[in-house]
Amino acid sequence: MPFLHTLSIEPREAYRLQVTFNNGVSGEIDLSNELWGEVFEPLKDPQLFKTAHQHPELGTVTWANGADLAPEYLFELLQRQAKEAA
Repeated sequence: MPFLHTLSIEPREAYRLQVTFNNGVSGEIDLSNELWGEVFEPLKDPQLFKTAHQHPELGTVTWANGADLAPEYLFELLQRQAKEAA
């Protein structure tokens, strides 16, 4: 099985990302409760959060300030949030 990575990232309002993974799963992830710590606190600025993009080599989301999140973490968060919403 290939390593999990993202294929596309689209920043949305309210600290959300629309993400598509290489395993065919896609969805919207709410990061509003995940933006803490030295690297992620600055992403509470909506303009900086909107710089989220697909990193061509890392295969995950990165921001203009150098922050990034592992695709495995994003996938787990998407699954957890989907369960909580059900």
